[in-house]
Amino acid sequence: MIDLAPAPPFVPCEFRVKWAHGDWELDHARRLRRAVFCVEQGVFVGDDTDDIDAHAQLLVAVAHVAGLPEQVVGTVRIHEEAPGRWWGSRLAVHAAFRHHGRIGATLIRLAVGSAHARGCHTFLAHVQAQNVPMFEKLAWTGLADEVLHGRPHRLMSADLAAYPPCHTPYAGHVAASRSRP
Repeated sequence: MIDLAPAPPFVPCEFRVKWAHGDWELDHARRLRRAVFCVEQGVFVGDDTDDIDAHAQLLVAVAHVAGLPEQVVGTVRIHEEAPGRWWGSRLAVHAAFRHHGRIGATLIRLAVGSAHARGCHTFLAHVQAQNVPMFEKLAWTGLADEVLHGRPHRLMSADLAAYPPCHTPYAGHVAASRSRP
């Protein structure tokens, strides 16, 4: 007898987290940011692009199917504000992938590690209040509570000792899916 139960939803088995390059990765990262920050959260109206985007480096988490890149499911941007002082911002993970393979944590690890390899001595981020516990688990320290875009945030600093320098950001890291059928 053939089992006619519906097949479980497909889940990619790995996600490549790396510095974005190529038009499709950049375009999909920007679309994902708009979906998360404009549509889902309503933080911005229409677009979340700002002056930082002109000089920031975008990082992406790309779902791979049969070994080939298929979809950008996460992104964050980093930039150097002053020599050795780096910032991370606009961390976004597609809602359907938030519980697959520690995508957000892997984006953070590459963001800080790649800045560390480029002389970072301080890495900061304004973290939305609901995400503070995740950052604390990842060796970040809160510096100040604040309100940005009408929402509670905490200014946080990464413990660089927890983030070895990553000298190969275009190769990046692989996050394996935890939701394999």
